[in-house]
Amino acid sequence: MGRTIWVLAVALGVTLGACRAVVPAIPPSAGDAAEAGGTWRATATDADKQRIRDWYGSWQAALADARAKGHGAEIDDEGALLQPMAALPNAHLPAGDYRCRTIKIGAKGRDGLGFIAYGWFRCRVTAEQGLSSLTKLTGSQRPVGLIFPDNLRRQIFLGTLELGDEKMAINYGSDRMRDMAGLIERIGDNRWRLVLPAPAYESLLDVIELVPAN
Repeated sequence: MGRTIWVLAVALGVTLGACRAVVPAIPPSAGDAAEAGGTWRATATDADKQRIRDWYGSWQAALADARAKGHGAEIDDEGALLQPMAALPNAHLPAGDYRCRTIKIGAKGRDGLGFIAYGWFRCRVTAEQGLSSLTKLTGSQRPVGLIFPDNLRRQIFLGTLELGDEKMAINYGSDRMRDMAGLIERIGDNRWRLVLPAPAYESLLDVIELVPAN
């Protein structure tokens, strides 16, 4: 089992046996309101559960702030990537290498930038006997975490933020400023996004676009 998967599995409280993790699936019919049976709900901190519940409000606030600061054309140019209701069925993010880029929308402070679009970096999704991880491999801010099933249109990401030259993910739940929670959604053929509502730093919403590297 890879270092990232092992560290995060322990940090997130996933039971491993002989390097295997059992992550029970939630039926597609179980909507956002389902509270029982979802592994991510049993794992997430209260703060991260609230982030997931409030995803739409966070998105609307972020878009409003960015548009008020003159970034409407940039938002519109991104098309489905930045449209809250653009998620398509079959959200599963396959294992493999990805190109990924981050867009930060809205600002926590009055004087902060309302919209920042970064260039492409490298991400990787790893599947090992039922357990999937998502790792941003390059860049100064690198989400590292596990992917949990939820419903037909989304998966749930829970993880932490690696910074700078750090080599090891910190334990999930040990630092609320590093904890991350978001939605993984498919928005096109071979195109996904990781939506991170109410991140701890800088922005009101982060959206990471993912497309296969090959």
